[in-house]
Amino acid sequence: MKIAINTRLLLPDKLEGIGWVMYETLRRMVLSHPEVEFYFIFDHQPAPKYIFASNVTPVVLMPPARHPLLYIWYFELSVTRFLRKLKPDLFYSPDGYLSLRTEVPSVAHFHDLSFEHFPKDMPSLVLWHYRKYFPKFAHKARRIITVSEFSKKDICECYNIDTEKIDVVYNGANEIFVPLSAEEQQRVRERYTQGKPYFMFVGSLHPRKNLARLFRAYDLFKKQAATDTRLVIVGEKRWWTEDIRQAYEGMRSKEEVVFLGHLSAEKLHEITAAAYASVYVSYFEGFGIPIVEAFRCQVPVITSNVTSMPEVAAGAALLADPFDENDIAKAMLKIQDEKLRSELVVKGWKRKNCFSWDLAAEQIWQSLMKVVEK
Repeated sequence: MKIAINTRLLLPDKLEGIGWVMYETLRRMVLSHPEVEFYFIFDHQPAPKYIFASNVTPVVLMPPARHPLLYIWYFELSVTRFLRKLKPDLFYSPDGYLSLRTEVPSVAHFHDLSFEHFPKDMPSLVLWHYRKYFPKFAHKARRIITVSEFSKKDICECYNIDTEKIDVVYNGANEIFVPLSAEEQQRVRERYTQGKPYFMFVGSLHPRKNLARLFRAYDLFKKQAATDTRLVIVGEKRWWTEDIRQAYEGMRSKEEVVFLGHLSAEKLHEITAAAYASVYVSYFEGFGIPIVEAFRCQVPVITSNVTSMPEVAAGAALLADPFDENDIAKAMLKIQDEKLRSELVVKGWKRKNCFSWDLAAEQIWQSLMKVVEK
């Protein structure tokens, strides 16, 4: 059997979000099925570490798909041409992009449709491309994989897709996310926040991650709490907007905000496990892997009461209204209660068992085989 897979987001030392999902699930899938020939399709020279086994053949197609017009060229011409030549049994796209011109049975992995609900968060050309092509991808796909019941419902309603066509596969979290001892936690705090406790946020610094309100909420928290707790921000400023900049520049406590940029998985684990609490208050998420990472590290979580986040947390996190900085600040104040913190840690530790990359890889494989067998 031949399976072609879009792996363009397996970027050397720059894995984020969907890239991590690809890495964790494809690695397991390839190793579990040595009888299958996998063709990994890149738009750049792949790092050797992403060629997981001898049954993987890397293929580099041009041009690099990093612009909406180049997406069209890449998927409708380059990928189509390659699939026509290879004649695989299946084409699987973990980032949702498909070739509309191929006859090869295809499976699209959709993570969320945030652009349909918050169009102003996207550059106009990117928005045009998403809104034009993702409905087509949804109907072209023989099956769709998505990451939460919330996202499944959203795809069905936005694109008029039959629920039977969609499989829900929860994301996992890296196994290196484990608790640290009190001594190890203190060493991490000494390294990054002068020994002070800290709230942490991790994610791409995109408008929907709600950093502007988080900054304002932290200011409100500092005004009411007699504490030296810092705020640590992990992620690249690729989407740093004027609204986010103004919110940060207007902070009374901006000297206590620490920006760490993009971190390796090992350093992200340390930062997560030593945090006072994780604050993940996006106003739209298809899943929210940082919630699970914090659960695995026995760190209490504040997250949003909208979209998929209550589903992922399932009562193991403190929920706040992401559109109300006062409510976020109240949650930050409330989570100082030691009894509540202990309860959340226990619930999160139990909830973490519902998410694993081993299970995700197996469920994705089962979804792919539904198409192959049919």
